[in-house]
Amino acid sequence: MTKKTIRIGCGSGYAEDNLDPAIELAKKADLDYLCFDSLAERTLSMAQMRKLNDPNTGYDIRLEQLARTFLPYVDKGLKIIGNMGAANPDAAIRRVQEIAEELNLTNIRLAAITGDDVLDQIKEKDPIILETGKPLSELNGTIVSANAYVGADAIVEALENGANFIIGGRLADPSLFLGPMIYEFGWAEEDWERKGKGIIIGHLLECGTHVTGGNYADPPYRVVPGLDRLGLPYAVVEESGDGVISILDDAGGIMTVDTCKSQLVYEVHDPENYITPDGIADLKNVTVKQVGKNDVLVENGTGKPRPKKLKVLVGVLEGYIGEGEMSYAGPGAYERALLSQDTLKKRFDRLYKDHSLEIRYDIIGVNSIHGASAPTPSEPPYEVRLRSAMRTETKEIADAWAHEVELLYLLGAAGGGGNRRSVKQVLAMYSAFLDASDVKLTVSMIEEVLK
Repeated sequence: MTKKTIRIGCGSGYAEDNLDPAIELAKKADLDYLCFDSLAERTLSMAQMRKLNDPNTGYDIRLEQLARTFLPYVDKGLKIIGNMGAANPDAAIRRVQEIAEELNLTNIRLAAITGDDVLDQIKEKDPIILETGKPLSELNGTIVSANAYVGADAIVEALENGANFIIGGRLADPSLFLGPMIYEFGWAEEDWERKGKGIIIGHLLECGTHVTGGNYADPPYRVVPGLDRLGLPYAVVEESGDGVISILDDAGGIMTVDTCKSQLVYEVHDPENYITPDGIADLKNVTVKQVGKNDVLVENGTGKPRPKKLKVLVGVLEGYIGEGEMSYAGPGAYERALLSQDTLKKRFDRLYKDHSLEIRYDIIGVNSIHGASAPTPSEPPYEVRLRSAMRTETKEIADAWAHEVELLYLLGAAGGGGNRRSVKQVLAMYSAFLDASDVKLTVSMIEEVLK
């Protein structure tokens, strides 16, 4: 017999999210599932870098804290699903097993979802890279990773196998929440309408505090109380796929029609065709209705068949970045920063131009976000920060350029201070598509992982 409703909470909206409101949900919301979205392009690239340096790592850096905090709730009946396996789900699940044993917990059934790593397939197929319009093989640099966005089917399989703590890699954000709905309600493979509704609920939950007022506040137009203690959202989902999105009554933030509308269109290019690995959600006729102080009813979504191709994130080593910053304050700060920038440009042209793959200069507070589109200040700022970063093939040249910014203490305009410098290896992320049939997922219970 399938359930009539299930309660699904969001445990995080990104890799280093605050876990305190997730603990509140686990304690107070009477949840069936708590799902942790831990990945974005940036965090996946960082995980791949960690794995390159140590093959036993590459999972979410807060995995241990998360496991120690929430495994006791799993032992009492809560189910956890997350993509905190990042670049290495098998290593992640082994570490969770070790922690469960340390805590003497007996009702833990762990599963790892692998197969989103499609490096071999992507090299063989040599697809077109979206950002360049050219084949993968024509990219400069060393291709070191490729991860496909994968859907909820493997989550459903893990739940059918009895798992209550499920870790995957690049599981798509809404899929984390859709998997429990398909499993609990027994939705058919081609029930695209209800799957579309489930994707929409998952999309509302996936970014965590976005839908409870984070990234929404814009005083005086949009005022959100309790930003210092924002609550995470949870949903009570019906068998139809419709549901009510809520926050705890004593949590900070708000749950309103407007915050839901804001999240509904977040990262959605075409509201009639929100593409995910599990299906294409159609948001065109979605209605949102306030049904309680912190409760919004979401209805009338629908869906279309799943796409035949999956998006793939390709990681390419592209050298090193040497970066430095210097601050200027007081009368003439902006003009002195411009003078120091000009000094850097002349030294670059004379000493570094032939070694550079890319160079940029920013005056933070003036043009570091919008670049050349930013207007010249009508009132000279009292303080600014000059930044320059160069990408190059070698660590030595990158370090030398970072040092050039530090030399502005002596070579630049008067009054520079607060220098910061860094050198880091670059793992650039590109996008491509791969036939879904070329991506084969595997669900492994912990006994199989440990063999």
